[in-house]
Parts: sequence; structure tokens; C-alpha cells
Amino acid sequence: MIALSFDNARVLRPEGWDDQPLSMAGGRICADPQVRRVDLAGYDLLPGIVDAHGDGFERHMAPRRGALRERDAGMVAVAAELAANGITTAALAQFWSWEGGMRGPDFAAEVFAAVAAVAPTVPVDLRLQLRLETHFLDGFAAAEAAVARWGIGHVVFNDHLPHDRLAAGRTPPRLTGQALKSGRSPEAHLALMQGLHARAAEVPAALDALCARLAARGVTMGSHDDGSADTRALWRARGARVSEFPETREAALAARQAGDAVVLGAPNVVRGASHAGNVSALDLVAEGLCDALASDYHYPAPARAAWRCVELGILTEAQAWALVSEGPARLLGLTDRGRLEPGLRADLIVRDSTTRRIEATFAGGQLAFMSGAVAARFLS
Repeated sequence: MIALSFDNARVLRPEGWDDQPLSMAGGRICADPQVRRVDLAGYDLLPGIVDAHGDGFERHMAPRRGALRERDAGMVAVAAELAANGITTAALAQFWSWEGGMRGPDFAAEVFAAVAAVAPTVPVDLRLQLRLETHFLDGFAAAEAAVARWGIGHVVFNDHLPHDRLAAGRTPPRLTGQALKSGRSPEAHLALMQGLHARAAEVPAALDALCARLAARGVTMGSHDDGSADTRALWRARGARVSEFPETREAALAARQAGDAVVLGAPNVVRGASHAGNVSALDLVAEGLCDALASDYHYPAPARAAWRCVELGILTEAQAWALVSEGPARLLGLTDRGRLEPGLRADLIVRDSTTRRIEATFAGGQLAFMSGAVAARFLS
């Protein structure tokens, strides 16, 4: 572990900015020790980003379909990209779905194995989130076994079946492309979806039982793309107290009123609108209906989204940064990070005060990333 004291930087504490020195030793933030001092005048120190949901790792694990199977090397690259964007804790959101391909159980098992192999060797805290398709009934037992085997502490439920089309006997959109990704013919892929849709009556009871078992394990559970207050209430009754990317204000408000955590997409904030036409994350943030901003599919987005909220006058810098640090740490049950306070993990980023470019990242007191002019401060 690195022992250092950082002087003359602006430090973002829970109550706001101050200019008091910040020290770390033994992997923790600590009271000022007698250690080497680094002058960081012109730089900001902020808590490391906690990413509650991101699948940007996929392009490193499978850059071209079927071309590479160097999963461990890909995960090392993921850790490096996370650190370069100030992310010190990352929940890697991996599907367990009937959709197959990169969303199927076989690929998921490779991702889980790569994280298990690489996580102990990199500073960034790599964690797993399993995204389970609600109608993949035949995959529930194996998914539950994977949660136990790999120590997965976060399960989120999705439903990507086009029920309206299937109920009307119509061909779902983009069928051919999705079938190719799954390795199936369009006819076989359609037949699979029709079969899953036909068993819809079995799903509620199966989910009730599965959620009860996961809750007994202490697994954090959430639902994805809640569209209404009623949907959120159903998941809450099962113990799924995280609402990821609610599609409507109604769903987000229902979550907040019931004390559930709300995760929104940082790319949505950066864009100023949902790419899928759902409720604007910026509007929900402005209403106070957000606990965490997640990278979703783009690791640079959380840091940029936090600043965007400040640029627009929606939040103070302390409030905005809490949505990418303290807020997501809390909903993941990680009480040892997310703030720059003595005794907590030394997860912090060094940002140029003028350009707002992240030039160094420390995770658990270890150097995870450094680039640019700040290196001279550490090397001199």
C-alpha cells in the first residue's frame, strides 16, 4: 500500500470543498501521518466512483463475435479502463438470459471466471451483477447456482420478451439480427420466444420462490426498466428494493416514496434524454428521484454526468458527486467507501481543477491509473 499526504489540493468532502491535507496509509484514508507529501496545487481530490451497473466490459471480453477468447486479458483491460475514468468499484452487469450469445449462461460463466481470476490482481474492486431474464424459467436453477459459486451479491431482473407482438402472433422486430447474435436461426429463435411467452403464468410463483431464496442469502435485488408504480410494488414485495433505470416518472416516484433506491443512466444525463424515449434522467435528478448514476454502457459517463448536473445548476458539486460515489456505495451495502473520511478505503481520484480531466486514480490505497502532468508531482 502507498502512504502519502496530499497538500494544497481542493478536497471534496461530504459537506463540500476544503483545502485541508488528505492522507492515506495502509489502504485507508487517515489522519495526517508522517509520510511523503505531494503538492497537488491546481488539482481536486474526489471520492472514487462506485459504478452500480455497467456492461461496457463486453467489448473487451468479446471484441468480435467468435474472434477472441482471451477472457482474462480482456478483464485486465476492463480494470484499466475503469481506473482511467475514475471508477474504483464496478458492478459488472452480466446477463443470464434465453437470448444467448453474450447474454447467455455460457458467456456469463466465462465472465464470472475471468473476474474471479483477475480481481485479486488489480486495484479496482471488480464485482458482479447477474441480470436474470424473468421468463427464463429453465435457467433459474443454474443462475442460482452461479450466484452461490461466484459469490454474486447483486441480482437484477429483466424482461426482454416482446409480449405484445407474441400475443398478437406477429414477428418481433429485429428478429434476424438477434437470432444471429444468439447463434440460432430466426425460426428457432422465434419458436423459443413463443415457448417462453406461453409459460408466462408460471413466472410469478417461480420469481417469488427464487427471490425468497436469494433474500435469505443476503443478495441485493433490483428490477430493471420499471414502467409503473404497480410494477415497482410487485418487485418490492419480492424484496427487490433497487429500481434500475425506471422508464417513467411514476415508477421512480413510487420507488422513492417507498424508500427504494433509484439508479439512473449517466449516459442519459449526458445526452439530456433517454436514447429509448423514456423519461429524462435529468428531470428525475432535478426532482430528487435518484440515488445513483451508473455508467450503463459507457465508463466515462458517470464523471461527465455529475459535472453536467452542476453545469445546469441542478445540483451542487458535492450533491452531484455523491450520485456517483456515496449514493451507489450505499445501495450496494458498501459502507467503507464513497466519501473521503478517515477510516474509509483510500479510493480517490486526482482531477485537474481547470480541465476536469482525471489524471490519477487510487483504489484501496494502490495506484490504479496515472497520466499527464500530475505524474511529475509524484515523481519529483
